[in-house]
Amino acid sequence: MEEKRKHPRTEIDEPAYVSSGGSVMSCMVRNISPEGAAIDVENPAFVPPSFKLVMAKDSTVHECRIIWIQKNRIGVTFTAMPQGLPPGS
Repeated sequence: MEEKRKHPRTEIDEPAYVSSGGSVMSCMVRNISPEGAAIDVENPAFVPPSFKLVMAKDSTVHECRIIWIQKNRIGVTFTAMPQGLPPGS
């Protein structure tokens, strides 16, 4: 398969949360780059097309849009710069 990403992804296994419209669902971030991530969720049918991805470790928030779904894994692109990071990081 042709690699279409501009940035290589970093393999991680970190808990996070899908947040949208007041509902929150736990997920696991499997890999991440400056432009997107792959997450595993229990049921992708409950994940809206756009949502906030909140990292459990440091509460960083990424605005996301779903690009693809394969079984329980969802590929997302970040639609805005992460929030919650200190200036200069």
